[in-house]
Formats: sequence, structure tokens, C-alpha cells
Amino acid sequence: MAALLKRIFWVRNDKSKEPVSPTVATASPTETLKAEANVTGRTIPSFVWGKDDELGTINLLTEDVVRRAAKEEMRTGKTVSLNWPIHFPSRPVFGRKIPTITTFVKGSPSVPIRDDVIHINTQSGSQWDGLKHYGLHDYNVFYNNTPADSLAEGEMEIHDPSEIDPARVKLGMHNWSKHGICGRGVLLDLVHYYTADGGALPYDPWTTHPISVAELEACAKKQGVVFRQADILLIRVGFIQKYYDSSNDAKAALRGGPEVERFTGIEQSEDMKRFLWSRGAAGTRNNHFAAVASDQPSLERWPTPQGVPTLHQTIIGLWGMPIGVSAA
Repeated sequence: MAALLKRIFWVRNDKSKEPVSPTVATASPTETLKAEANVTGRTIPSFVWGKDDELGTINLLTEDVVRRAAKEEMRTGKTVSLNWPIHFPSRPVFGRKIPTITTFVKGSPSVPIRDDVIHINTQSGSQWDGLKHYGLHDYNVFYNNTPADSLAEGEMEIHDPSEIDPARVKLGMHNWSKHGICGRGVLLDLVHYYTADGGALPYDPWTTHPISVAELEACAKKQGVVFRQADILLIRVGFIQKYYDSSNDAKAALRGGPEVERFTGIEQSEDMKRFLWSRGAAGTRNNHFAAVASDQPSLERWPTPQGVPTLHQTIIGLWGMPIGVSAA
């Protein structure tokens, strides 16, 4: 098992069958990143920011990174929302609860007071996958070696926000919210890349099709995108475009279980892991993204090939990198 984990997740210790315990960082975060995320890709990046870290790669979004992005990238001042409406899709995949929004008169028909009641699964629609969403299956741990059974579950009633038990909200989304996910976003528009000259997409976004590193890098080159550390990577594969072009019956049929929940996404490969994480020397990849997102439900090709673990385990469970998805 441990040998398998090493091949897939870049774990240094190939003998231990206990939860992964990489070398604890004693140097500065920058020095540790250089040591842990080396070009060979054979060390585990957990604990890079300390054993109590709850931010993961959001640590890369420093004030200097945000300041540089604002200075170099802002031109018009216009803002664009990347969210779907809160109740989209009306029929989420992966068995998630169908969202409901109820609007009602709070007072009387003659008094203009209204309220809304919203019931949703936060994993449906547009969302960030948090650090306690997906862990390492073989070891039953979440990011930073957090045992799955140590995290609270069930209804959570909190009366005083100044007296929250940290153990109850460990690895919660509030950490990212407090820090902020703000930096330079880079969009790789594969739909435009393949169809700008009038051609068709070489794949159906609603089928199990892998997007390779070569395709992403070719798209970036054509767009004139040069990656740098702490970029927020956005990948458009065409899922939502097909969603809007499809009938309501076809949209509803997507919620049909594993036999029909098949999506184009990034390939599960060692090269893809290096593409997303690498922090190399001059002349080599120096991507090391702060977060990655896509316009489809799983980011990665779905389902995974037989016997191949999901990239979610590596990206979230080991690296602590946010995954943004739509339509889940």
C-alpha cells in the first residue's frame, strides 16, 4: 500500500503504513517549498506551512502577490462573477440534494416584507472544495494528516462567534474566507483554443475524456499566458456551454448515477501533478498554483480509469489546494 502511495502521491517514506508523516518544516516557508516541491516530484508537500496549517496553497497568496496582480493586470475596473445562480443546476449530479428556494410574505399581503428560505448542499453548483471535503482514502486522513474521525459532524449550533471551539471547525472554509482567495487568475479557454478557427471540439464535454498537460500548455502558449507562482488557474472545457445548449430533459438525465455522470477533465497523471505543483528553477516549470478551477463538476476526468486514484486526493488531501467546480 505504501509503495502505491509513493508512486501516486509523492510520499517519501515507502515503508510506513501509518498516516503519512513527512518531515516537519523547520526552515522558512520559502526554503521549505524549495526542498519539498523539487523538480523530481518525489517529496510530499504536506506540513510545508507547519503542522497546524489550515490554508494550504492559499498561503501562496501573499500581500505582495495580490499587490502585483492588481498593479499589472487591472485595466478596466470591471468585475465578472464566475458563479452560477445559487439554485443551479436544478438537478445536481453525484446524488447531491436538489436545491430549493422558497420566497414568502413575512408580514401580510398589505405589508411589503418578504423572506427567503434556502436549502442546498454546498457541494452543488459553483463552489470551492474545502480541505475537509476530500482526504487520502487509504490512510483515512484529511489535509495535514488530520484523522477523519477527529473532525466534528452533525448540526453545528454556534451562539458566540468569539467562542468557537477550533476543533469543531478545523479545516473549515472560514479560514480561506478570512484570508481571502485573491490573486492573478489565468484562464485557459480550451473551447476557444479548439473552435476559434471554426472547428469543433475534439471531445464531448459530457464524456470521460482526459485533458493532457500538453493541451494546457499549448493553449497557454497560444493565448500568450506565462504562468507564475501563486496563479489561480481556471480551465474551460465546455461543460457549461453544452449544458446551456441542451434540453431540460438532457440536463436532468445527467443526474443518472455513475453510468451517465461522465465528464471531460484534466488527466490523472504524474505529469499533471508536476504541472500543478512544480516550483522549478529558471527555464523549468514554475507554476505552483494557489488554486485550480474548471467549468465542470469534477475538475478531473470522470470517472477515473480503473485502479487510478482521483487527483482530489493529491490536490486537496496532500497539497491543500482549493478545487473550484461548477454543476456538481
